[in-house]
Order: sequence, then structure tokens, then C-alpha cells
Amino acid sequence: MDIRNQAAVVTGGGSGLGAATARALAAAGAKVTVLDVNEAGVKATAEAIGGVAAVCDVTNPDSVQAALKAGADAHGPARICVNCAGIVVGARVVGKKGPMPLETFSKVITVNLIGTFNVMRLAAEAMTALDPIGEDGERGVIVNTSSVAAFDGQIGQCAYSASKGGVASLTLPAARELAPRGVRVMAIAPGLFETPMMGGMPPEVHASLIAGTLFPHRLGKPEEYAEFVLHIVQNRMLNGTTVRLDGAVRLAPQ
Repeated sequence: MDIRNQAAVVTGGGSGLGAATARALAAAGAKVTVLDVNEAGVKATAEAIGGVAAVCDVTNPDSVQAALKAGADAHGPARICVNCAGIVVGARVVGKKGPMPLETFSKVITVNLIGTFNVMRLAAEAMTALDPIGEDGERGVIVNTSSVAAFDGQIGQCAYSASKGGVASLTLPAARELAPRGVRVMAIAPGLFETPMMGGMPPEVHASLIAGTLFPHRLGKPEEYAEFVLHIVQNRMLNGTTVRLDGAVRLAPQ
């Protein structure tokens, strides 16, 4: 799909991968609506790119509907949807204080998996009603964010790994379902990237993580994630799969 003049929505756009993606899409000519629960962050990103800011809880259907409507009112229904909203909560199945609180597991699943699906289903509904464009009759593309933790999750990552594994697993069936209506579904599984999620880690932990990244021997940059999103949007043969973007890192057990 030609990105120029297309309407796009990006969740988690107040910082990190989402903010970088919003900037890249805008630079490529898209009309971007930025969604995030962080009001200050989402407004800052939208202002910087000349987009629409929508304070949004991705787990709330009414909140997402309102955000998508705000974007559609300004730019028309989105043909591009990128889901970057997510949280990380580390907890062992059984820790020093007993079993992981069930609400901890539920919260991570709700934000990362259910929130992604919630936005995807509502964005896809609008996409399927659009006129087809281009020689292949494409109507839209959805890019979700999984993680390498979906495949080699570490100790203490059961909740996070399960949530991101769910995102990876829904990619193919969603793509199969939406393909007859001209909507593609892809997922990116980032490795270790320079995002706010990584910001609170001590220097020795950063060093140990970088040590396992083969090449390039560093953390990924949010702009590199955004570059891959642009390629997925533009390359119509990318559909129905989860692609690792990780510098060949394989996470150790802990």
C-alpha cells in the first residue's frame, strides 16, 4: 500500500515504539491518529507530527470507538492500524510471597492481548467497508506487536510471554479471515529495544541483555521498528505471520 495520504492509527503512540512509528508514518505522508492512555505523551507526539491525539484505553471498547471516530472525522477511516500499546509486569508463578496474584496475570493479558484484539477488531470493521485500492484490491493492513518473549520467555515472564504469544497466535487466523476482504494482518516480535520499558533497568542488566544480542551488538532503536512497519505496509506479500526483529538474540532463562 502506498502510505501517502492514507489515514493511520497507532496505539501506544505516546512513547517508545508507538511514538517512533507515528513519526515515521507521518514522515511518509500518512495522516496519523495517535492513541495512548498517557495524555501528555500522546499530545506531544501528535503535536510533533501534526496528527490527532486521542487519549484512549485500549481495553475499553467505548474508548477505542471514540478514538477511532476522532481519527476518522479528521482523516477518514484508517487503512493502517499499528498496535504498540503494552505493559510489562515481572512476577514468578510462585515467588517468595506465594503464587503470583491472579490479577497481575489478568492485567497483563487484558492490556497486551485483549487490548490488541479490541483495537484490531474495530479497526478491521471500518477497513472492510472501504473501497478497495490498487491492483490487488487492498483495503487495509494491521500490524500488531508481539515479542521474542513469546518464543523464549524468561523466568518471571509467564504473564508477558503468554500475552505476546497470544498476539503471535492470532495473526494467521485473523489474516485468513480478513484476506477475502483485502485486509492484511502481520505481527512484529521485537527483541530488546530502547524503550521506556527498558529504562528502569540497572546498567548491569542492560549489559547482560546486550551481551546476548549477536548483531548489531546493541539494543534496537525504536526507529528500526518503525522502518519495518513501513515496509510491511508497503509490501503486500507480507501477510499472516510474526517476524522477529531482534538482532538474533535468544533470551536466556533468566
